[in-house]
Amino acid sequence: MSEKKRTNGKKKDKPEDEAAAAGSNGAGRLSPDLEDPPRPPLAAGVKYRRILLKLSGEALMGPGQYGIDSTTLAQIADEIIDIHSLGVEVALVLGGGNIFRGIAASAQGMDRAHADYMGMLATVINSLALQAALESRGSRTRVLSAIEMERLAEPYIRRRAIRHLEKGRLVIFAAGTGNPFFTTDTAASLRAMEIGADIVMKATKVDGVYDKDPHKHKDARMFRRLSYLDVLNRNLAVMDSTAISLCRDNNLPILVFNMTRPGNIRRVVLGEPLGTMVMEERQKPRNESGAGG
Repeated sequence: MSEKKRTNGKKKDKPEDEAAAAGSNGAGRLSPDLEDPPRPPLAAGVKYRRILLKLSGEALMGPGQYGIDSTTLAQIADEIIDIHSLGVEVALVLGGGNIFRGIAASAQGMDRAHADYMGMLATVINSLALQAALESRGSRTRVLSAIEMERLAEPYIRRRAIRHLEKGRLVIFAAGTGNPFFTTDTAASLRAMEIGADIVMKATKVDGVYDKDPHKHKDARMFRRLSYLDVLNRNLAVMDSTAISLCRDNNLPILVFNMTRPGNIRRVVLGEPLGTMVMEERQKPRNESGAGG
């Protein structure tokens, strides 16, 4: 009589990374059963090994007035993949202003906390759209949300985020900090410090930080370098004061540059002097001597 093999009824645990992949958004997702491709070595001349790229929701609108422009989304995805191919570890934070602005809604009478939570959901929509665009181009991407929604994204766990970056995956942080009354600029500063990023790069529609609105004033002057106190004392439109203070307390440099010009992300990663750098007067950018060692 042949013996029958019996199982103990317990499910076999999935490896951590596979389980993480299974919990991410399904739109355009690559199969979690496939191994990650080899991580590209850091290219010569790259200035920053790990960056946090902050994109406004309006950056996804393109020429439109609302929502997500597919052509613009594709261009942004291509540029992110380009710098990722240089061996740079890339994390992203997206705003939600192209869909919903919590501050604007609260100004019209809506409860501020309620409005901010709605704004966080808008950032999740943008994050999923960018993830789909990146993965349709073959780049493994993870969305980590500060508000748990396991059918759409992984919950934000700091060590998991770092592990994804180390394995060569793109990481998108969604839902801000998960708390009302904090902007996505603050979320970008916070996440950058948590993952040990070398710099926060804020992509805008202008070349850098100006003393006044360059779209309204032809004599507006652009700054090449500012201290954190300069930004706070002059009330310059870089990031909100909470985000600036966080970066100042942790000596995390901020670079504000124009993303509407194709190739600019690659140029700043390679150290070209574009945009406006915000840091302490005597501070040098992290890894300035060359991230490649």
